[in-house]
Amino acid sequence: MNFAATQSGVTAPEQISTPSIAPARIEPAGPAAGRAWKIDWMVALILPVLLAIVWEGAVRFGYASGRLMPPPSRLAVTATALIRSGELQTHIAATMARVGLGFLFGAIAGTALGTLTGSSAAMRRLLDPSIQALRAIPSIAWVPLFILWLGIFETSKLALVSLGVFFPVYLGVLSAIQDVDRKLLEVGRVFGLSPLAQVRRIILPAILPTWVAALRSGLGLGFMFVLAAELLGASEGLGYLLLDGQQMGRADAILVAMITFAILGKLSDGILVALARPVLRWQDTARTQL
Repeated sequence: MNFAATQSGVTAPEQISTPSIAPARIEPAGPAAGRAWKIDWMVALILPVLLAIVWEGAVRFGYASGRLMPPPSRLAVTATALIRSGELQTHIAATMARVGLGFLFGAIAGTALGTLTGSSAAMRRLLDPSIQALRAIPSIAWVPLFILWLGIFETSKLALVSLGVFFPVYLGVLSAIQDVDRKLLEVGRVFGLSPLAQVRRIILPAILPTWVAALRSGLGLGFMFVLAAELLGASEGLGYLLLDGQQMGRADAILVAMITFAILGKLSDGILVALARPVLRWQDTARTQL
């Protein structure tokens, strides 16, 4: 800063020092993003691999029998046999088709009704109490009713999965709309935004993070509900493989089906997160700084 200007009590605008602000961390792109993704997966595999090694060693050295909890080596043999016969692929395809279609129908219905009840107090008073009461009914209680109404074929299974997805998506959208800051809407009206522009530029960005979280929760419940459907009435699917393993006393088949469920659920959730990442890139939260 110029000493003469300071003495005269006048400071030129260009000489005013401004506090430095650390630039926001930018998520890695290109090759750096690929390396970060690989590192994340390697870290995520540490615990499962460590547990598998410990259990394999416990069985091999006689600390556990491995009869009811087979070691990873036996599970690998069972999974290889199921893959070679094509049985595992058939079960995976059947389960994922039910989860995918059920998720689509349940997410659409939950988003539509959540938007309706969240944006209208009259519709919320009319519909929300009944929907919340239905949400408390256990999933297994719907199975005999859907079979009676829709038969034992695919329609009843899709209805059950859609129902499981519907409730968390509905509740997430309803809560997100109700939690939109009223001051933001007032600012939009001050700037002359039309109702449609307010929805596009204020309400939609405000509810997107909660909506994505609700979709992830609904997807997880979709896998739970498809298991209930397949356990009680299916000739193929991972739930059927679980039931067949229980009836035949094959703990290895049961564990292979459970591990396959876990892998498919994680992959599906990862795909959903990846699809949502571009529309949530604007967020400046603690998550982006970690």
